[in-house]
Amino acid sequence: MLALVVTVPAGEAELASDALWALGVAAIEERELTGTPGTEDHLVELWTSLGDDAEAVTRAAEAFPARWRWHLVEVDPAVTETWRAHAVPTWVEQDLVIVPAWQEVTTPPDVLRVGIDPGAAFGLGDHPTTVLTLRLLRSVMWPGATVLDVGCGSGVLSVVAARLGAPYVEAIDISSAAVEATVANAARNGVAGVVAASTRALAEVEERFDVVLANLLAPIVVELAADLRRVTAPAGALIVSGVLADRHDHVVEALAPMRVVETLTREAWAALLLRH
Repeated sequence: MLALVVTVPAGEAELASDALWALGVAAIEERELTGTPGTEDHLVELWTSLGDDAEAVTRAAEAFPARWRWHLVEVDPAVTETWRAHAVPTWVEQDLVIVPAWQEVTTPPDVLRVGIDPGAAFGLGDHPTTVLTLRLLRSVMWPGATVLDVGCGSGVLSVVAARLGAPYVEAIDISSAAVEATVANAARNGVAGVVAASTRALAEVEERFDVVLANLLAPIVVELAADLRRVTAPAGALIVSGVLADRHDHVVEALAPMRVVETLTREAWAALLLRH
């Protein structure tokens, strides 16, 4: 299995970790590297995994600031699986919970329970950006609304959308591992016939959708802004996340003339609901 190793100044470790969490990684290990703690030359390494698709991992890492160095390392898969023992359910709302698929967890019958296993992809549903996106999704979703999930990761958003009544969900990602995980999680939750996952590029999507989800990093949202506007139906909703709560004006500007009608924040992250 491939590990992504990002080397950053110690003072930027939290920011870099947040960027990795936004990509949907399941765990991050921080290692001391060089320099004296508390000084400007103090560097740390952040070790994580984004699956085995080297090309997809490279494209994701290239969105990082140039001052952050990164490289890929081949590691023993058994080492990367230790996080599973510590995974816990994520309560999005009182009646919606994302559960690690390998755990025995009892939930009330009136709770929408979604079991997720990220496999070799990324995203267990516990990152703030995912929680925020799911909350906005529930606020705009109605049975019959079609959904496009851009950068689907392990398929958390797609599966929940299908469970909420979407008759058709298209899930796209640059990673083949993400597609495999999304297909598996859709089947695990009984919505295999609703969720269509592929590595199709957003630029190739011609249809318009009632709800478009883009839980990505800010630079990627800006890059895809024109296509995100294009694939959102005239009366539809666009939900973007993976942006910082206090620094996303450039994202809003890129998505104009769509306008922000609601903003949710959590742990320094934001999710934006936009309409035409």
